[in-house]
Amino acid sequence: MSASGPEPEIDFVTFVMSLAASALIQMGESDDGGEPGPVDLPMAKQTIDIIGMLREKTRGNLTAEEDRVVETALYDLRLKFLHASKKS
Repeated sequence: MSASGPEPEIDFVTFVMSLAASALIQMGESDDGGEPGPVDLPMAKQTIDIIGMLREKTRGNLTAEEDRVVETALYDLRLKFLHASKKS
């Protein structure tokens, strides 16, 4: 338990969203709306590939919401990665 209350529960959606946030940061996106951070496209690609691997390994075992979150995250991240790759 932290000083601000109980720790949030970690579930599959939270895990995928955490990976997606990491990929965005690795692509230089700021999580606070400030200046862009350093770009590490190989690491971003690896993180996106991990989400893709999770999708394949969990296919048929996810709820509709979990499946939607994974598919949406992969689509958005791959599109952003494509744009980031073209910039560099």
